[in-house]
Amino acid sequence: MEKRMFDKLRAIIYENSGIALHDGKEALVSARLRKRMRILGIQDYREYADRVFHDEDGTETVGLIDAISTNVTSFFREPVHFEFLGKVMSDWLREGKKRFRFWSAACSSGEEPYSIAMTLLETVKDQPVDMRILATDISTQALQKGRAGCYDEQKMSPVAPHLRTRYFERQKSRNGVAYAATEALRKPILFRRLNLSAPPFPMNGPMDAIFCRNVLIYFDQSTRKGLLDETHRLLKRGGYLMVGHAESLTGMISNLKPVRPSIYVKE
Repeated sequence: MEKRMFDKLRAIIYENSGIALHDGKEALVSARLRKRMRILGIQDYREYADRVFHDEDGTETVGLIDAISTNVTSFFREPVHFEFLGKVMSDWLREGKKRFRFWSAACSSGEEPYSIAMTLLETVKDQPVDMRILATDISTQALQKGRAGCYDEQKMSPVAPHLRTRYFERQKSRNGVAYAATEALRKPILFRRLNLSAPPFPMNGPMDAIFCRNVLIYFDQSTRKGLLDETHRLLKRGGYLMVGHAESLTGMISNLKPVRPSIYVKE
């Protein structure tokens, strides 16, 4: 891929997703786009770029962002966050709190919001509560997988056997065995497409906890600041922000207090 064309494409990607692709990412972009081009029956990068540049209804721009988005995830990834969530949820229940709102900001194919839901349902048990989990992502393909809530046996390996039995239905699939999320697990979760680089967001909050993990690393400093300012707005006082263990907020926030590595509280 020519540098000039790469520059044009990465400008569109940044404008529509906030993903900042630096010099040297030409090979990555080329590899990610080849699959998309095969689907469209296009062999030449120039022809594909022309389609994107003249994309009046935005369909191919979405396809481009889907192709570029990194959707690496797993159930109970970075488990300390879920252990912490279960503990503070227990505390809130003891205080008599009945209404809860959570946000999985970059939910990918759904493993994170389903892990949040399992953690909360295991803590709440039979207590009557009003509980909702908003799950957002910029990738339409990832959201489709999340809404389907069906995962192969390998994907399910981090899920403890008792949780797998309680919250998933074992099914036969073309590749062997699959596990479909039960209605009880799906019920609290709402999947929606959202561009995290374009605040303000349509939600009002307040949120009890926000999982914004392993996404800040794809943004430049100004985009990160805009996103962090918006998470602060949406969090309730005493609410928590979880970021990826590899992501440091040093120098980017002054209004959230670190509780432990990668967990912050709004005072």
